[in-house]
Amino acid sequence: MRYRSFCLTLGLCLLTLPLHAFERSWPLEEGVDVVGELSHAEAAYEDTLIDVARRHQVGFEAIQRANPELNTWIPGEGARILLPHKSVLPDARRQGIVVNLPEMRLYYFPQGESRVVSYPVSIGRMDWGTPVGTLDVIEKRENPTWTPPDSVRKAYAERGEELPRVVPPGPDNPMGAYAIRLSRPSYLIHGTNWSTGIGMRSTHGCIRMDNDDIGELYSRVSLGTSVNIVNQPIKVGWREGLLYLEAHPPMEELEDQAQGMDEAVKRVMEAVGERDARVDWQRVRAALNEVTGVPQVVGWEADQPLKTSTSATNTARADAPAADP
Repeated sequence: MRYRSFCLTLGLCLLTLPLHAFERSWPLEEGVDVVGELSHAEAAYEDTLIDVARRHQVGFEAIQRANPELNTWIPGEGARILLPHKSVLPDARRQGIVVNLPEMRLYYFPQGESRVVSYPVSIGRMDWGTPVGTLDVIEKRENPTWTPPDSVRKAYAERGEELPRVVPPGPDNPMGAYAIRLSRPSYLIHGTNWSTGIGMRSTHGCIRMDNDDIGELYSRVSLGTSVNIVNQPIKVGWREGLLYLEAHPPMEELEDQAQGMDEAVKRVMEAVGERDARVDWQRVRAALNEVTGVPQVVGWEADQPLKTSTSATNTARADAPAADP
C-alpha cells in the first residue's frame, strides 16, 4: 500500500512539472555528438507558434525554421508542430557554458556530471553583436539594476525615447530578476521583461534568457565558470553509427566565416577522420539549402545499415566532392 501511495505521489509530482523540464537535459556519452530527440506538439485553436515554442523550450526563430510550412501567428487548430529538441553539440570543449550564436542556444555542462542542459537564448542585433571568444563568470546579481551604456542611451534618444541613467529592478527592467556578468563587463547573461522575444537577435550584445531558465542557470553556475561563445552555423557529429549535419543561417556580419559547402565539406571530413564511412553529398547540399536547424543524416559507417533511402548517384566513400556545385 505504501509503495502504491508513493508511486501515485511521484506520478502527481511529475505531472505538475513543466513539459520542458524533460526536454532540456540529456546524458552525455563518450564518442556521441548528438543529444535529444525530435518530437511533435499539437496546436490548440488559440496557439501561435511562439506559444508552443515557449511551452517547449524552443526559440522564436528555431521553431519557425523547423516548421517553414506553418503560419507563425495562426498555425491552425490541430497543426502538428515539429519541436527541434535534437542537436549536434557544438565543436567546443564540453565544460561550463557554451553559446552557439547562429543557433541562438546555450549549452551548460554541469561540473562533475555527465549531462548537458540546453536553453534557447536571444543574442545581439547585427549592429550590437555578441562577441565570440572564451570569457568567465565574474559576478552574479539577483534583482539587478540596469545602467544603460551611453551608446544605448544615445540610440534610444535618436528614436525620441529617453532612458534613465539607472533602471531599478522591476517590470521595466530588461535584465529581469537575475544577471550573470562576464569577464567583458559590459556583456551579461540575464533574464528579460519580454519573454516572447527569446530566440531572436534582439539585444544590445548581451545573452538574454527566459526568466525561468535564467533562474535555474543562476542557481547552478559559480563564479569562474567558463563561457565559450562560438560561431558555428554548421555542426557535424556522430550518433549510433550515423553522421548528422545541422545547419543554421550564418551571422550576417560574419558571413565570410564558416559558411557554405566548403565549410560543410571541411567539417564532414574532420568528423569522418579515419572511419570507414559513406557520405551522401547530395544530402549535405540539401541540408545547407533547407537550413532548418534540424540535424539531418548525411552519412553512416560502412557496416551501419541506413534505414532511409539514399541517392546512389551522390553516395560514395567519405571523399570530398570534386567541386562545389
